Amino acid sequence: MDQDDHVCLCYRVSLRKIQTYLRCEDPPVASLISECLDAGTGCGWCVPFLNHLHDQHTKGVPVDLSISPEAYMKSRGTFKATGERTINPAEKSQRGGDDSSND
Repeated sequence: MDQDDHVCLCYRVSLRKIQTYLRCEDPPVASLISECLDAGTGCGWCVPFLNHLHDQHTKGVPVDLSISPEAYMKSRGTFKATGERTINPAEKSQRGGDDSSND
């Protein structure tokens, strides 16, 4: 995912904005991302991704999502229609690619 792609599609919160917030504020818990940026307070789709980004930050590894924006949006559409999550942020990072053909 590119830095200017939106992690929170409801409130249009970009990966760059989340990375900057994590770097500057060093929040002790992931829920502060939502409190400060409103990310995750709409449909709830991005909450596991916010948790994952916060976890990366606390581990001192690069804060990123290894998924294409297209696969991310497609999976969010499925989530909104069915309530089912078709992707897991931790699995995407462990596989090391977006592997969007399987989503």
